[in-house]
Amino acid sequence: MDLISAKLAFFILMIFSVSLEVAGDTLLKQWSIENRNALLIFGLAIYALATLLWAFSLKYEFLSKAISIFTVLNLVAVVLVGVIVFKEDLTLINKLGIGLGILSVMLLEM
Repeated sequence: MDLISAKLAFFILMIFSVSLEVAGDTLLKQWSIENRNALLIFGLAIYALATLLWAFSLKYEFLSKAISIFTVLNLVAVVLVGVIVFKEDLTLINKLGIGLGILSVMLLEM
């Protein structure tokens, strides 16, 4: 597999993995509010699938780089869900931290 195909495969798997992780986080947060066991079970199942996709993404990227990208993408997505869906507030320090996380991914990709 050439470098461009490997990068594309990595980012596709990463996007799906992060999306599933965020869906799992959302279900687990909803479970903590509503205390419905079905939400807990679905949330954990989605986490398992996200972890499987994450594992496959490691075939195409170094672990140290992959975990940084995954963590920051997950952070940004979960913060957006928290703010939009659960009406959570962000402080200036929170926003600064998110910005630095995004900057770190950009630097890793250079």
